[in-house]
Amino acid sequence: MLQRFLDPKHPSLKVCGVTLGGDAERLAELGVDALGANFWPRSKRYLDPECAGFLGDLAGRILRVGVFVNAGTELPISLFEQGLIDVAQLHGDEPANEIATLQEAGIPVFRSVAVRAEETLAAELSSGPDAILLDAHAPGIYGGTGQTIDWDAAATFISEHPDTPVILAGGITPENAAEALRSTSPAALDTASGSESAPGIKDFTKVEALMRAIRADQD
Repeated sequence: MLQRFLDPKHPSLKVCGVTLGGDAERLAELGVDALGANFWPRSKRYLDPECAGFLGDLAGRILRVGVFVNAGTELPISLFEQGLIDVAQLHGDEPANEIATLQEAGIPVFRSVAVRAEETLAAELSSGPDAILLDAHAPGIYGGTGQTIDWDAAATFISEHPDTPVILAGGITPENAAEALRSTSPAALDTASGSESAPGIKDFTKVEALMRAIRADQD
């Protein structure tokens, strides 16, 4: 399932910020490739780990990505061992040794990188994540802002690192998803605010439109 999600020949969709079991179930029913559950307590899309049991019912049906911000390794490993997540997505300032520790525990890692014109994105590859997620630079917020990133910078990074799976985030909506795919050729698109009616509440008219954009790119 992870290999399929990260295959740039077949772009995928990840719907992040899921907080409700009913929304998660419907995403799986619609054939969405992946969902993200945010375990950062300061997020407006926070999912308390004690309330995340519904993720266990989705094993094998949708890729379940746990989103963490400077949480250390204990929580991701615990959720993985409970069968609640398949992947850890690190959105903070985690050191490379934490990525290695998670991978040694059998957990694939997505590393979120804020796109800024002055930084060299290639430097982030040295920590060895399984995929890079390119997101907007928003100090103290760590994603979910709805801000679109520099697609030219993303496209350059993707073309220069063809062996690195890249997930494109930052302001992805039904209106711009097709153009985002054409402009950057990522392995997947990631959306939070672009797929909801309120923080943590999914809007399935938007989700279905995003799915159509993804599938049209594969026709």
